[in-house]
Amino acid sequence: MSNEENTEQTVDSVETEESVKVESVKMENEAVNEAGNIISKILSLKEKNPKVFFGAIGAIAVLLILLVSGGESKQLSGPKIQSLVVGQKYVLKSANSYDPAATVRLVGVPGAIAAYDDTEEADRTASCQHIPQGTHVSVIELQDAYGTKNAFVKVLMEEGECKGKDGWALAIDVQ
Repeated sequence: MSNEENTEQTVDSVETEESVKVESVKMENEAVNEAGNIISKILSLKEKNPKVFFGAIGAIAVLLILLVSGGESKQLSGPKIQSLVVGQKYVLKSANSYDPAATVRLVGVPGAIAAYDDTEEADRTASCQHIPQGTHVSVIELQDAYGTKNAFVKVLMEEGECKGKDGWALAIDVQ
């Protein structure tokens, strides 16, 4: 290659570099102008329709909070069936009530609680069917039901007017 050809290639590469720099400056200016246009549109929205503007800010804030919290699924804590052991002593506690005066229903056959209907007077007033919470009991037998292991528990009353009598309760009511 001759010196003249090398000089032409160098001049061409310098011109190419300069044109690339000019293009990049133009693109930067366009990006800045576009960002300025977006900001001016947002500010004009604030002036024209503040409800939409602040609603959008609120929605963005909620999304950011959800993203920051990690979106972990938090389980609610509620009644759980414990690992009950035959022969152990437990206490009756109504898992579905915050009322301390609530009673725990005992029935003669496991599964009868699912069909429970106390519309008859005898169902509400019969002895040893509605046991007060806090009554101490012993587990006699466990029964699986509806695909749940140990869903029902046969308990023996350890205290109160029904001492020595037994009945079936939901496992979540024995704690």
